Amino acid sequence: MVVSSSAQRLARVLITGVSVVYSLIGLLYFMGGPAIGLLAAAVTVAVVSTHYVNMRAALRGGRPPLFPATLVLQAVVTYAGDYLLPSGWSSIAAPLLAGTLLVFLGLRWAVPLVVLMMLYEGATMWIGPHYAVVTLFYVIAIPITGSMIYVLVRLVRVAAELEEARAELADAAVLKERLRISRDLHDGLGRSLTAIALKGDLAARLMDRDPASARGEVGELVRVAREAAQDVRHVARGYRAMSLSGETDRAAALLESSGVSCQAHLADVALPRRAEEALAWGVREAVTNVLRHSRATTCTITTSLRDGRVRLEVANDGAGGGEPGAEPGVPGGGLTGLAERASQAGGTCAAAPTDGGGFLLTMEVPA
Repeated sequence: MVVSSSAQRLARVLITGVSVVYSLIGLLYFMGGPAIGLLAAAVTVAVVSTHYVNMRAALRGGRPPLFPATLVLQAVVTYAGDYLLPSGWSSIAAPLLAGTLLVFLGLRWAVPLVVLMMLYEGATMWIGPHYAVVTLFYVIAIPITGSMIYVLVRLVRVAAELEEARAELADAAVLKERLRISRDLHDGLGRSLTAIALKGDLAARLMDRDPASARGEVGELVRVAREAAQDVRHVARGYRAMSLSGETDRAAALLESSGVSCQAHLADVALPRRAEEALAWGVREAVTNVLRHSRATTCTITTSLRDGRVRLEVANDGAGGGEPGAEPGVPGGGLTGLAERASQAGGTCAAAPTDGGGFLLTMEVPA
């Protein structure tokens, strides 16, 4: 797990501060003499060291290499002091152990153990009602300190998960943008490049026998090239405003100039922007495939309104009209993008050969 450096640093400072405070309390044993003081210092070092090893791994989102031995060792040095030192040493080290238990064992197992630790400290420290406040302080310090350590570690882990999620979202956004650019380039430039190739071939054939018509085709070629350049700019900016009627008119003109008779019948209905753009992309993709992959002589573009949905049908009488390499009824790359556009508009898209040897593309979107 990648851990947030700032959150980890803050948690490490706070946990270290708590450890130092409890360690300073342990140094009060020097008041009982140098021998007792040195023994208390050694036990303090053992507790703080094992606690540091456990917390260092926890803040990094894992466990120590020798876990659970490090957890057992911290528990041993926490309570071994009760048999080596006077005045209940474990009351000083138990709060640190409570934090370790809550972090590594989970609440289901750690909470009962913390309650047992509290009962143990209350029983061993109780020497009369006059010391009830002192006893209560040390007993309550166990869950409070342990909970603080647990919350700090959880905050560090949550911060790390948020950073990972943010990185994944950024990657997903980049991938989505790449897919959008790829789809728009395929769908948008496909028709323009096909038109440029067709008009270039036609101009070359007319150059000798009909120079005037050839010049006209070259002029049309230049116009389509400029449209293609504008399409590229729109793709880069992420904005493409398209209308169904405008795209149908351009498609009909391109088909007619390529020798394909075209009839268009559009229903007079106002459409939401997303639905209209999806249908416009459908006309563009269908006509591009007709010019590229079929031998059609006729093509019809119709829309109809029924039950609150608009249905687009683009049919041709050629041997193809889909994309090469795609099985019947199974969309290729451009048709896959078209299906995605239809889905985003709340509609559907299908393409398949017809019984008469032609090809039919249909789209339905909410009106």
